[in-house]
Amino acid sequence: MRSLTGLRALVAPGCPLLLLCLLAATSRNRAEGDPADSSFTSLPVRDEMMAKYSNLSLESHNISLTGESSAPVVKNITLERPSDLELMCQFTASGDLNSVNVTWKKDNKFLENIDAFNTTKMGNTLSSKYRFIIFDSKQMGNYSCFFDGEKELRGTFNVKVPNVHGKNKPLITYVGDSTVLKCECKDGLPLNWTWYTSNGSVQVPIDVHKNDKYVINSSYANETRLRVKHLLEEDGGSYWCRAVFPLGESEEHVELVVLSFMVPLKPFLAIIAEVVLLVAIILLCEVYTQKKKSDTDNGKEFEQIEQLKSDDSNGIENNAPRLRKTESTE
Repeated sequence: MRSLTGLRALVAPGCPLLLLCLLAATSRNRAEGDPADSSFTSLPVRDEMMAKYSNLSLESHNISLTGESSAPVVKNITLERPSDLELMCQFTASGDLNSVNVTWKKDNKFLENIDAFNTTKMGNTLSSKYRFIIFDSKQMGNYSCFFDGEKELRGTFNVKVPNVHGKNKPLITYVGDSTVLKCECKDGLPLNWTWYTSNGSVQVPIDVHKNDKYVINSSYANETRLRVKHLLEEDGGSYWCRAVFPLGESEEHVELVVLSFMVPLKPFLAIIAEVVLLVAIILLCEVYTQKKKSDTDNGKEFEQIEQLKSDDSNGIENNAPRLRKTESTE
């Protein structure tokens, strides 16, 4: 960047008209955003934004840090429309504050718009303010203040649009039924809502005018409902709802699980199969036991018959000598 001193050195003392032309050209480059020195663009752009959004109310947020602070302090800020935003960090220390240096970053990039900063010291407290107009999604993100003293302390403002909330658990339904998926925004009123289905890693917008399978109901600005009719198993998967705000977008997904009617019957069928198998095993055991008992009884009966036959044979043999003895006696 060529400074005004450099420009004066290039122009002869007797050429004031040429000097005025060069100064005018330099001022025009600054106003148009000369990439050689982007810091000059901040002041006219800021003044333009302040004039355009002069009716915005000031919204202030504060973070307090002390010498005993060890972990970074984070504060979430929810915005849904352009705002005049003032971020302030206060550092209170027991030692000398003259050696403490204050810097600001947005998403790990230094902010160099010195006209937007205001750092003051009062007693043992060092305060630094950063004020700006936030009017588009590119300005959303993390704004951090750093106090570099004996140790570095950091405070971070996380500026984001309102969150969208859906059903945390998967929604389970059955083939042929209809179901309703719901998303809502508790902290803001979106400009509009859009629903998407997931085709792998790609989100496909749902067009209710081309597909009568879907019906979108947005009776209330802070919520949306998607009705899916005549469900098939392939209708299961992830559905995304996206809320659009003046300062950005926010989205959430809802999981839909579509089951066939055979799925809930499978546990009962498994139980029935187990019962039938158990009954069959019991019957087989009973039949086997009865058969074994019958075989045992038959064996005993056979032994008894054989025993009786043996006893009869022994009785006949014993009676024969007696008869012979009687006859001889006579």
